[in-house]
Amino acid sequence: MGNFVLTCCSTADMKKEFFESRNIPYVCFHYTIDGVTYPDDLGESIPFDKFYERIAKGAAPYTSQVNVEEYCNFFEPILKEGNDILHLTLSSGISGTYNSACVAASEMRQRYPDKTIIILDTLGASSGYGLLTDAAADLRDNGATLEAAAEWVMNNRLTVHHWFFSTDLTSFKRGGRISATSAMLGTVLNICPLMNIDDTGHLIPRQKIRTKKRAIQEMVKMMELHAQNGSRYNGKCVIAHSACEADAKEVAALVESRFPMLSEKVIINSIGCVIGSHTGPGTVALFFFGDKRTD
Repeated sequence: MGNFVLTCCSTADMKKEFFESRNIPYVCFHYTIDGVTYPDDLGESIPFDKFYERIAKGAAPYTSQVNVEEYCNFFEPILKEGNDILHLTLSSGISGTYNSACVAASEMRQRYPDKTIIILDTLGASSGYGLLTDAAADLRDNGATLEAAAEWVMNNRLTVHHWFFSTDLTSFKRGGRISATSAMLGTVLNICPLMNIDDTGHLIPRQKIRTKKRAIQEMVKMMELHAQNGSRYNGKCVIAHSACEADAKEVAALVESRFPMLSEKVIINSIGCVIGSHTGPGTVALFFFGDKRTD
């Protein structure tokens, strides 16, 4: 094991069992739905299926990031135990949480001047952020120092690809991620926009694709174009979905048929309630390691 504690935020959208088995403490974002605020606790407060049902019925949740005080309360017990910290955050292109974590780390350094705290912006989101965190945990478990793990994350964060499509554009329109016109046309013409996260960590629409079936094919084609070693990719692949597990399984089956050398079967997670507040139901996201994102 490395000489540090690896931490992240709930918006890495991995299962609770993942964080527990990999010894990765996480701090929870928050979301408010129907006037009540909940921690983004991996579906414990509101099960994911119930959360997305409420959105489908008209609920319009909004989210709040981890603030400086919450970060301090999260970091301090780890530091008190004599540990250094490597904390990975949700993309600064999506949230201001990176800045809050940096302010909290600065305060903690004053209280614990003999401890090291490194905060890194993953420029990623959801289970893509989780996939990078998993790789950092592998480095830690193989004995990497805090500094070596941090350098690897910085050098490789843009190699994690994030590809999304959605069959319901309501939440994307409400959040300003696509225009009202695009959302209307998408609904009328059965268009599933294919989106990804660019090299600055922002969600960007890339293609307008007619029908979900074609969107699935095109998303897997992007993996064929960008995955490390192409069809010989032998790393991990993760899919996250918002209340459309059948679609996620269809993507997973296609990936497994096209990439027979995967290190393990495709992992399928739910998109968490904070990220899901912005995507709504009907979104499928595909994550893998590939060439460096350049735009």
